[in-house]
Amino acid sequence: MGKLDPIISEFATEEEAEAYDKWFRAQVEEGLRSKGPWIPHDEVMREARKIIENAKNANASLGS
Repeated sequence: MGKLDPIISEFATEEEAEAYDKWFRAQVEEGLRSKGPWIPHDEVMREARKIIENAKNANASLGS
């Protein structure tokens, strides 16, 4: 297997791409089998936006 075109793929080689694909699929399967609570998408996005906004504010205060 050879190198991949960096314009087409974020991976340097086909081996890296295949390893990532295998890892990613395993993560999805694990998530689907999980018995933990489901969190609605909107709630996850709201929390992610808070984290991003807090990080931006922290970085802005460092530059002052």
